[in-house]
Amino acid sequence: MYTDSFETMLKSLLGYQSGTGGGATEAVMRKKLYESAVNNTLEKNFPMLLKLVEELVGKWQSFPKDQHTPLCAHLLGLAMKAVTQLALGDRFRNDAEVIGFRKNHEAIWSEIGKGYLDGSMEKSSIRKEHYESALAEMETVLMSVAKDRKGQRSQTAFVDTLLQSNLTERQVMEDSMVFTLAGCVITANLCIWAVHFLSTSEEVQEKLHQELEDVLGSEPVSLDKIPQLRYFQQVLNETVRTAKLTPIAARLQENEGKVDQHIIPKETLVIYALGVVLQDADTWSRPYKFDPDRFTEDSARKSFSLLGFSGNQACPELRFAYTVATVVLSTVVRQLKLHQVKGQVVEARSELVSTPKDDTWITVSRRS
Repeated sequence: MYTDSFETMLKSLLGYQSGTGGGATEAVMRKKLYESAVNNTLEKNFPMLLKLVEELVGKWQSFPKDQHTPLCAHLLGLAMKAVTQLALGDRFRNDAEVIGFRKNHEAIWSEIGKGYLDGSMEKSSIRKEHYESALAEMETVLMSVAKDRKGQRSQTAFVDTLLQSNLTERQVMEDSMVFTLAGCVITANLCIWAVHFLSTSEEVQEKLHQELEDVLGSEPVSLDKIPQLRYFQQVLNETVRTAKLTPIAARLQENEGKVDQHIIPKETLVIYALGVVLQDADTWSRPYKFDPDRFTEDSARKSFSLLGFSGNQACPELRFAYTVATVVLSTVVRQLKLHQVKGQVVEARSELVSTPKDDTWITVSRRS
């Protein structure tokens, strides 16, 4: 049900073509190419990802014990740097490029995230104009990146894998747009919610720390060791569930369908209310409690997998986000203890990706 629903939804909202316009086989090939582009860039750029995370955690380490650290600002910044460099290459080591990208990204996402869902963008010509000009600017940047990298020897970025295929320039740009948009937002918010929930539970932090000792010893986290970090996986699964990270999914109705008396025409975008199912009391005991241990149960893992959040069904952006979040959590937990800010109430804004309404703060202290 959930197969690539995020991409389907984004492409539909951006007015892009799903697949290659050449039928089901080509659509499957394009999806496989996209996935291998995501996997390649993680393999080739893992040391850089580690370095970016270590820089951020080093900054947190230098803070006085009672200083409030703003998670949204810091982790969105990290996600932007990581995703742009891994997707588009070393042009985005330049902070000015990242800042320009971020400005357009935020203008596009704020409308896709809510304006489309409630139809409010269509009612405001100023908002629509702002969105369209940000989208056009972002498309131009992505086209120029692809052009610059086409003749390059170095094949390390997401876009490089696409350029080696027989996709058109337009398709390379569209897939780069989907990955950078969705990759940034899903990665940032998975990290924000995970760190926030960790700050509420010393016990979970200690269990993560113990797993790091058992699996890695004093070695830094590596791509091949991540699958052995089982408890990390449980923490991230429970973060996705408790935060309702992607509260809706969608797919295109391939043939005309019927629900009760309602006809669903072919090619209609059908929206699924995943957020409701993620906190359904019939499936999950104490559904609002953050409890990673629930994922030791086969039944919980199976329910989660059926919803498309793990295994082969998970969207590539979510798998990418799990990798980045594992690097963030392992680096943080090894060096710091996280604490809640007293009296802070964190509320979620439910859009295409669930995000805190206001910035979320924690304090940190060094592990002795």
